[in-house]
Amino acid sequence: MARKRRRNSPALLVIAALAGFCLPAQGAIIGTCTVMVGASGTMTANPAIGILSSKQAGGSSASATVVASSTLCSLFNLLDCYSVSAPAPLAFSSAPSGGGTNVTFVSVFRLDGSGVDNNGGVPQRVVNGTHAMQVDLTATKLSGIFPAGNYQGIVTVLCE
Repeated sequence: MARKRRRNSPALLVIAALAGFCLPAQGAIIGTCTVMVGASGTMTANPAIGILSSKQAGGSSASATVVASSTLCSLFNLLDCYSVSAPAPLAFSSAPSGGGTNVTFVSVFRLDGSGVDNNGGVPQRVVNGTHAMQVDLTATKLSGIFPAGNYQGIVTVLCE
């Protein structure tokens, strides 16, 4: 007795294929990095009024707390750990007229109370745990002086 071979319907194959695309994706979170913003910093002018910096006398650093947690970092001894950086802004977020022209910005940060200034744009690896961070910003007027008024510069802390 010969068996009849059944042919699959093209419509049935299309429905099966579409059903495969609708399945929920499975995944696992292997790490998180949280940045909690602390105190804002204060920039003050140098005597020549050509530099505004949180590192000048009377200035203060901004602060943040970074909490890094990566399963792979714990399991494989620093493989896939997070890095933090605080690159300088390209411009003031607010400044009086003429205050934001011909200005260069440099940012630095320190981790865990160390006195070592890290270039803000260069990521520094952090191990799992909580890390205190201090951030400083310096704005230098390339020609002339900063006009009187209120200035604001925003440094974004990244954890990647």
